[in-house]
Amino acid sequence: MSKPIRISFERKVHDLPVDAILPLRPMTKRITASKRYERIATSVSVVGIIEPLAVARANREGRHMLLDGHLRLHALQEQQSVSVPCIISDDDEAFTYNKRVNRLATVQEHYMISRAIDRGVPPAMISAALGIDEKLVMRRRSLLDGIASGAVEILKDRPVNMQVFDILRKMKPYKQVETAELMVAMNNLTAAYAKAILAATRQTDLVKPDRPKAATGITPDQMARMEREMENLVKDYRAIEATFGDDVLQLVLAGRYLERLIENTKIINYLETRYPDIIAEFRVIVSATSLDAS
Repeated sequence: MSKPIRISFERKVHDLPVDAILPLRPMTKRITASKRYERIATSVSVVGIIEPLAVARANREGRHMLLDGHLRLHALQEQQSVSVPCIISDDDEAFTYNKRVNRLATVQEHYMISRAIDRGVPPAMISAALGIDEKLVMRRRSLLDGIASGAVEILKDRPVNMQVFDILRKMKPYKQVETAELMVAMNNLTAAYAKAILAATRQTDLVKPDRPKAATGITPDQMARMEREMENLVKDYRAIEATFGDDVLQLVLAGRYLERLIENTKIINYLETRYPDIIAEFRVIVSATSLDAS
């Protein structure tokens, strides 16, 4: 039986004084002059704090180290706010918070807008805060309508083009999951790639199988061949995925064995004299599996 996952934050949201929060990095002029900061500052001013700041437990002086939310905190300080909602971490390892994420994932943005509207924030106010059209705000709120939960789970932390979800919506749930897996595996989350997958999808895998797919410049024979190739590609991907972990483990073990083998001078001399091609292949395998290889 698997162990339960421990929550790294207290469940209660605390209202902490802004002066009691200690940022871990300074705000430079380059950061505060950026469009991204301007957008966040406007959002904080108009809408308020939707996502609480993440802080560590208070030190002896009663101050909390800020783990996530530096731009929001700076905006609050400039607006002379007194307090801010925070969640307190009970995990002292601050490095577990990803400092490299500088863009909100598409699905996360949907959740943020939905929560704000559910809490009574008018869409027009969100539109003004984010600097986008109000219709686009409502479109982002309904982003996941008709999208399979499995596909949402795969794409939840990735910056996906919004048009991708419009394309996925034309497929049946199981095909949505397959498409999301394939896009992530190929590291291609563009709408163009999603359209290509849709063009190669069988009619029976579409929500409306009786409606022909619109594909300019492609004959019915080419369409049928694309469908067959896509089906084979998905099967090959699943077959590789099922054995990938074991294959990598075996490759690493074999590489370590060969590494020790070619350290033996007698073996090296014998192979170089009689089987130079084999020793060359051994060295390639060792180089490929070495953790020190650049």
